Amino acid sequence: MTKLPVISGAECVKAFEKIGFVVARQRGSHIILVREEPKTTISVPNHDEIDRGTLRAIIRQVDLTVDEFVMLL
Repeated sequence: MTKLPVISGAECVKAFEKIGFVVARQRGSHIILVREEPKTTISVPNHDEIDRGTLRAIIRQVDLTVDEFVMLL
């Protein structure tokens, strides 16, 4: 298993856009992304560094593995 990298919120959003997510809106420092198939909504904090636990939880919500997510970066 690959070690989870420390990335920014913008880098995370770019990675999720590669698998069909679209920025729906932003409220404060959180960017809301949606995907139509399968219907999924996630919230990504727009911080300079996303905590590893938070990033791991977001990856789980999308049903990806850490290795699959690292390949998107």
